[in-house]
Amino acid sequence: MAQDKISTAVAQQVALLDPFLLSQRAVLNNLAEHLVSTFHQGGRLFLVGSGPFGSIAGLIGQSFLHRQTLERPALPAIALTNDAGLATFLAGDEQGSQLFSRQLRALASNQDTVMALAGNHLSPADREALDTARQLGCRTVLIAGEQVELTDILPDINLSLPSDSLPRLQENTLFIGNLLCTLVEGALFGT
Repeated sequence: MAQDKISTAVAQQVALLDPFLLSQRAVLNNLAEHLVSTFHQGGRLFLVGSGPFGSIAGLIGQSFLHRQTLERPALPAIALTNDAGLATFLAGDEQGSQLFSRQLRALASNQDTVMALAGNHLSPADREALDTARQLGCRTVLIAGEQVELTDILPDINLSLPSDSLPRLQENTLFIGNLLCTLVEGALFGT
């Protein structure tokens, strides 16, 4: 039984990495170029994600702030998922969907990019963040499972992952974030 679970997990992972992500080279390259442009213009990258994708947003933000593959200056990436105090205050007032949008209204400008990370659905906070980002003139990016309905949200760049497995979506979202950081580092600092 454990062998079957291992085989299934590996097969799901391989199916997402190859051929899907390899077929998305143009989208990934476009996204990396956009982030390079954002940083060149003095903009910032704001990352949002609910549940486990909040932790992934934090990890990706840390990679941009610290480094991925080479010593370099910090890049302005901010994971908005780390404010537990604000989350508690808003939840107490039944305004939890404003967790990211309130922060964006206070911090973001039209030079910034907002990247939402999600699994098979967007939380109300994720949706409101993308909507607020559009209102502020920010570029918007969504990396999520292909099951996410986008009827009311149309991000500027959308990478829909073809999986309904939450663990595979989490793993591949982190992989994509790390890959983007590596591409941006290479473009900005060489190598």
